Amino acid sequence: MCTRFYVEPDDEDIREIIAQIQGSKLADRFVRAGSAVRTSGEIRPTDVVPVIAPDRAGEPAVFPMKWGFRLRGNTLAVNARTETAAEKPSFREAWAKRRCVVPASWYFEWEHLADPSGRTKTGDRYAIQPRNAHVTWLCGLYRMEDGFPVFAVLTREPSEELRRIHDRMPLILPKEKIREWIRPGARAEDLLPYALTDMVMEKGEKGP
Repeated sequence: MCTRFYVEPDDEDIREIIAQIQGSKLADRFVRAGSAVRTSGEIRPTDVVPVIAPDRAGEPAVFPMKWGFRLRGNTLAVNARTETAAEKPSFREAWAKRRCVVPASWYFEWEHLADPSGRTKTGDRYAIQPRNAHVTWLCGLYRMEDGFPVFAVLTREPSEELRRIHDRMPLILPKEKIREWIRPGARAEDLLPYALTDMVMEKGEKGP
């Protein structure tokens, strides 16, 4: 799962992304609807953040998007599984044509522990990011709801090292694969082998 991530605005890549969204008409529409764009700090579901997606010419551009697909019964889907997104009615069109990348500094995961009865309980929180990276490029899907773009973060099987914490991890690609990932004509399946799995973890809150 991925239900929290953190944006550190001091990174050069993230500063450039934030600059692209400033003065955005769509950002103003979100504000008028009651949702200001979050450009730093801990990000939670339903927050509006800068997201990289193709513009009308198919080139990478930055758009404000709200985190979470609203499903039947007002259920909020903040994650989608890479293994089933191509088949699920809620995600299959976005998987084929509307993919995005969410820039983060790191993401958070809570350790899942089994007690003697077999029930799962929550343990320590970890801040996680790719080794030797300053930006964590979270891969996602997006669509329009009520005239506004929304996104979900894709998840996959964890690396062996992360498996002791949780049974899922976000799909993270290297920066050089972002353009191809969001290209509408690309096959998402062809890019999955490039996913980053060598992560560094820090126990605790990690923040300002």
